[in-house]
Amino acid sequence: MGNNCVMKYSARSFTKEDIELIQWTRAHYPNLSQKELAATICEFLEWNTDTGAPKKEPCLRLLKKLESEGLITLPAVKQDRKSSNKETFAEIPVPKEEITGCLSDFEAIRLVRAETPEERKRFRSYIETFHMLGYKRTFGSRLFYFIASGDTELGCMQFSASSWALKERDQWIGWTKKDREQRLHLIVNNSRYLIFPWVHIPNLASHALGLASRQIPEDYRNIYCYEPVLLETFVDPDHFHGTCYKAANWDFLGRTQGRGRSGRRGDTGEKDIYMYPLCKDFRKYLTGEKAYKRRDPDDE
Repeated sequence: MGNNCVMKYSARSFTKEDIELIQWTRAHYPNLSQKELAATICEFLEWNTDTGAPKKEPCLRLLKKLESEGLITLPAVKQDRKSSNKETFAEIPVPKEEITGCLSDFEAIRLVRAETPEERKRFRSYIETFHMLGYKRTFGSRLFYFIASGDTELGCMQFSASSWALKERDQWIGWTKKDREQRLHLIVNNSRYLIFPWVHIPNLASHALGLASRQIPEDYRNIYCYEPVLLETFVDPDHFHGTCYKAANWDFLGRTQGRGRSGRRGDTGEKDIYMYPLCKDFRKYLTGEKAYKRRDPDDE
């Protein structure tokens, strides 16, 4: 085993940081079932089959092994629900006419959260059908938005958990490993962004990003009882130039080293990194110099 490997399981080497990531995930997402926890860890560690499916069963066995060694405590086994957890998609009809014009030609653009089962299914279907990465199930804190004008939906935005290890970001923030473990949830990743292929409205994408930067803190406060202080995203330079993020004043940090969410080299292709602070003192919150305040629902 390599010098940085502390254990090997199911033909995969695990580093000390991998184990710490598993412990962090269990601590920060306490309401996940065992299967959901395994799926989330597979996503964070990029632990997939050759076809891209998460290796949930090997991961679940690993979690039980770690529990037997006293490294984590797994949630109690929940009764299997009759309904299937398998994601479902709907066929999305493509409009016969394209939507074109200037922003001023349309009713005010707004972000509408996908909340009901029907809305979530429609959201998943849009992403699965038209986004180059398709839909991937997320756990923990996340928000799904439709970009809308009146009753017309123009696109989708997904925000979910941030990357565990990102050298460029962590150096830019100036936080320690302990800071990251304690306050990583204060960073949110714009993990999917889609303007529908039949929509051609100049500046729509950057305008919607501006709306998101103002709406996300309040939505997270109301739903998850805290406000994130920083947004991040990754852009594939082989397909996109990050134009809308630049126009929305996101900070370009450079390019990743081809690592996945876990920071493991070779997990994924190189990506351009963009960040957007949601408040002036974001570094002080992330480094613990300034305490962030959680909202207590009982106070309302």
